[in-house]
Amino acid sequence: MLEIGIKGNKKVIVDDTNTAEVYGSGDLPVFATPAMIGLMEFTASASVSSYLEEGQSTVGTVVNVKHVAATPVGMEVHCESELVEIDRKRLVFNVKAYDECGLIGEGVHERFIIDVEKFMSRTNGKKA
Repeated sequence: MLEIGIKGNKKVIVDDTNTAEVYGSGDLPVFATPAMIGLMEFTASASVSSYLEEGQSTVGTVVNVKHVAATPVGMEVHCESELVEIDRKRLVFNVKAYDECGLIGEGVHERFIIDVEKFMSRTNGKKA
């Protein structure tokens, strides 16, 4: 059962696949803001996935974060999420990311619980 306080953790190494240069979000070889946001979303999503019913998943709907420090290639980044609010199908997480020197990003992320089959049917219906 979903409960306030569920936590998640995920680590990545900054490498040639997740820099601002590669993402096009800048031209420097540092951890990209979109990569940090993706890590935050993944961490939050994974933290609650085992609590969902079969056929359910979550989708990200709001990301409000600050990227406060750059991280060079070769350093490890770890992300922490904590479920802080449940409003029917809306889940709110506090998210933080750190490198080996300290905090690099923090904020709030919202996800909604969805029925995968219905969601994909509606989404694919856009093609018609």
